[in-house]
Amino acid sequence: QVQLVESGGGLVQAGGSLRLSCAASAHTFSNYAIGWFRQAPGKEREFVAARSWSGVRTSYADSVKGRFTIARDNAKSTVYLQMNSLKPEDTAVYYCAAGVYGTAVSDFGSWGQGTQVTVSS
Repeated sequence: QVQLVESGGGLVQAGGSLRLSCAASAHTFSNYAIGWFRQAPGKEREFVAARSWSGVRTSYADSVKGRFTIARDNAKSTVYLQMNSLKPEDTAVYYCAAGVYGTAVSDFGSWGQGTQVTVSS
């Protein structure tokens, strides 16, 4: 089990940028794939981005492709989500997760508490 703590959320105007961070507790962090998901009010939790343990494989939701970048620093047990050109529809609680590489919620067994991102128009 990996404990994850997100930070970096906040309020930003449309077109702006934010960088989310996710700090992991486990020394085995580098063995896990990492994903970012988001959940808007009244909606299902949806996939945003994932990166394999080696960093070789990366996947993005079509809605964020070209705007968001997932990165990991295994030496620091930290994952980042750089979000550029933000849109009001990006408003959601963002969660990082650790597990096996994939795009489904069920691929990830450990979750952070979430951080709110609000994009104003």
